[in-house]
Amino acid sequence: MSTDEIATEVAAPSEPPALTFSDLGLSDAVLKALRDVGYETPSAIQAATIPPLLEGRDVVGLAQTGTGKTAAFALPIIDRLDLSQKTPQALVLAPTRELALQVCEAFERYAGHLKGVHILPVYGGQGYGVQLSALRRGVHVVVGTPGRIMDHLDKGTLDLSELKYLVLDEADEMLKMGFAEDVETILAETPATKQVALFSATMPAAIRRMSSQYLNDPQEITVKSKTTTSATITQRYLIVSYQQKIDALTRILEVENFEGMIIFARTKSATEEVAEKLRARGYSAAAINGDIAQAQRERTVNQLKSGKLDILVATDVAARGLDVERISHVVNFDIPTDTESYVHRIGRTGRAGRTGDAISFVTPRERGLVRSIERATRQTLTQMQLPTAEDVNVTRLARFDDRITEALGQTERIDGFRDIIAHYVRHHDVPETDVAAALAVVAQGESPLLLDPEPERPARGERAEREGRFDREDGRRDDRRRPSSAGMATYRIAVGKRHRVEPRQIVGALANEGGLRRGDFGAIQIRPDFSLVELPADLPRETLERLTDTRISGKLIELRLDTGAPVRRSGDRAERADRPPRKPRHSAERRRDDA
Repeated sequence: MSTDEIATEVAAPSEPPALTFSDLGLSDAVLKALRDVGYETPSAIQAATIPPLLEGRDVVGLAQTGTGKTAAFALPIIDRLDLSQKTPQALVLAPTRELALQVCEAFERYAGHLKGVHILPVYGGQGYGVQLSALRRGVHVVVGTPGRIMDHLDKGTLDLSELKYLVLDEADEMLKMGFAEDVETILAETPATKQVALFSATMPAAIRRMSSQYLNDPQEITVKSKTTTSATITQRYLIVSYQQKIDALTRILEVENFEGMIIFARTKSATEEVAEKLRARGYSAAAINGDIAQAQRERTVNQLKSGKLDILVATDVAARGLDVERISHVVNFDIPTDTESYVHRIGRTGRAGRTGDAISFVTPRERGLVRSIERATRQTLTQMQLPTAEDVNVTRLARFDDRITEALGQTERIDGFRDIIAHYVRHHDVPETDVAAALAVVAQGESPLLLDPEPERPARGERAEREGRFDREDGRRDDRRRPSSAGMATYRIAVGKRHRVEPRQIVGALANEGGLRRGDFGAIQIRPDFSLVELPADLPRETLERLTDTRISGKLIELRLDTGAPVRRSGDRAERADRPPRKPRHSAERRRDDA
């Protein structure tokens, strides 16, 4: 098998390339699907990768996440599927369930005008029943994580004997997460005649070796990303838990002087939910997403342009190509996981030399995304603080003053009311200031003008004393609980050194089953009988339930929060109180020892 590689250096152009998708040799059905999703010109990785893949060449693509590589391998595969074949023709391996689902959704969009194409996501945390039923009926493309694909191969439920196309997406991440052996086992289970596409952000020695061993004369394509953001856009981010996002958004809307705003959410349901909650708080907001009819979308955008609508809540796809001059602010209600999406989103403001503001909500476990965006765009995002009640009240009073000043400018109407007020003052003997205050109450209605002041937070030492644990008999605080990193909590899993477990196995298993990213993991300590893993403190309940049922080296990990249980002493030997008691020996055994 030849290991010669043809290196093609592709620099991402600053202007969109003149090349179109129709120039790449794709079929009419695929081109129609691309028009439906709003794609017009191929990205650099797509333009360089699609032609050799259509020709049947193996490809190694070196590109960062967000450069459009999913379409680069999905479009040629869809274009060449044999719909009469019921066993899987294409297998895409991805490091996490989130990426697997994203890739699967992309395949479904691109195959929108091909009847009878079946695509199956296969990942941990989903019941086997759904996957087995789909495999029995027949699927053309399988997109999965290495661990669950291995499970199916071990059970004999996944037939790869007629596989024609294999894609390794984010190969370097799969290796970092400990999937190297699984990936090589899967590769060995596939036909030697298959076409392979390997995509990676970097080219470490392990990836180079895998490319030489399993790819046939691959064409190597490198895309140098030049992702930048406009200098006219002020970029900020706020650390906030998922549950606090709506309240945080409401406060930001109170204090920011915005003209028009686009709020980006990750899912269709989230756009509807956010828009509904904003309307309930008195804001003129509407949602657009993939489920909105084109005519409705056009009406909503025109309302935003004319000023009848102030806030648009949108998904990435729905906002594609949106150009509204009065957009002063973009808010990433859900921060995107790739830098290109971030750049495209905030590019909706600060256009044509105007200034703009971009604010991103970042949960504690998403801090790494901020660093990635800063590295890719070579610009710093400024961390902002949640506006306080005092900040909101200052803004409300200023706006109230503005309303009074504006009303005072209406001289004729003021003269008409002046006599009415004077009449009331004469007949009721009430000071004019009290009458003005009463009119303000009438104008304000039931909702208060000002927020109640926030309670003062206790000093750090006092707060620690209040929140400390008093488990010891003498009433003193038990300080033996292990400290965790900011925004993280320490969890215990029931596998340790005696199970021959390594950190990469822990990361791989938890990421696969719980849909976690590499940045979600903190310190990992492997003890003899158990291990301690730092994970985000705000993990959703369903994620915790999936992780609890995870197995590592065949053993159920029984994940739970580590409480740092106290140590009990027995003579000179220390034992953990949460370690199971020793099994008592039979009296005959004790007699033998005494003899």
